[in-house]
Amino acid sequence: MEKKRTETIQLPERKFSVEAGNTKIEVGSGLPLAMISGPCVIDSKELIMNTARQLVDITQRLGIGLIFKSSYEKDNRGSEKNWKGPLAEEGLKILGEVRKEFGIPVLTDVHRVEDVNQVAEYVDVLQIPAYMCQQTSLAIACGETGKAINVKKGQFLAPETMNGVVSKISSTGNKNILLTERGACFGYNRLVADMRSIPVMQELGAPVCFDATHVIRLYGISSADPAGGEPRFVPHLTMAAVAAGCDALFIETHPDPMSAKCDAASQLNLAHYENMIKMAMDVRKAIGKPENVGTFQPATV
Repeated sequence: MEKKRTETIQLPERKFSVEAGNTKIEVGSGLPLAMISGPCVIDSKELIMNTARQLVDITQRLGIGLIFKSSYEKDNRGSEKNWKGPLAEEGLKILGEVRKEFGIPVLTDVHRVEDVNQVAEYVDVLQIPAYMCQQTSLAIACGETGKAINVKKGQFLAPETMNGVVSKISSTGNKNILLTERGACFGYNRLVADMRSIPVMQELGAPVCFDATHVIRLYGISSADPAGGEPRFVPHLTMAAVAAGCDALFIETHPDPMSAKCDAASQLNLAHYENMIKMAMDVRKAIGKPENVGTFQPATV
């Protein structure tokens, strides 16, 4: 009688850590899920503070770690007329106020080497945008700050190619790196989520976050147009990613998405946020920890 074989994907130890005030978030091997959430871009100070307050309330009640995210500048817009954010002078101060008032880590993206040090003064996590992830000078400049780094995987890259990005940042001595899967190009104007990217990038030695709110964006259609995204699929993709063993979730959320000045058609309505996180936590509880996903028994023929 043939013995059943058990095969295991050996994932290396991986850890990402960030703290602000009395809050410390750790992501990685054997650790609980964590959230990166907030409006895509800073529409106004009032909106950011109110959204942060609600997210803190929800995540604290659920016992899940929160890193607040919003962009002070969105340099990648479909038109020069689109809202780019309040920019550094005003926007970074608003993010600094979120950090101070709520005592939680804050993340924002940075597009240019010359902006890196200024941004690092106000936030706890520097995010390298997907389109910029192969820029060597930007990766090294971010690494040299000593700050935690989140890198969005380019839609145009295979997951194993992110090894080069990890190497560039690690060359500065900074190994506090998180990688975020946000979909891959699938024909024109549409992205698809390949859940194999999660274990593949984990094998590079970095925790992996999954961003469902950018996968469902339909590029080429204005984000102010309801047809420009498919947010109804955010929960489906999120549950699939947790089941596939991701270490964290990146969910852009807004109290009134269609009034948002950026990515209106793809942000999750804040009213649905708590229920979705509860479901994600239930899925994580069912699998135990991401490493469990890598153990399986091949079917016998």
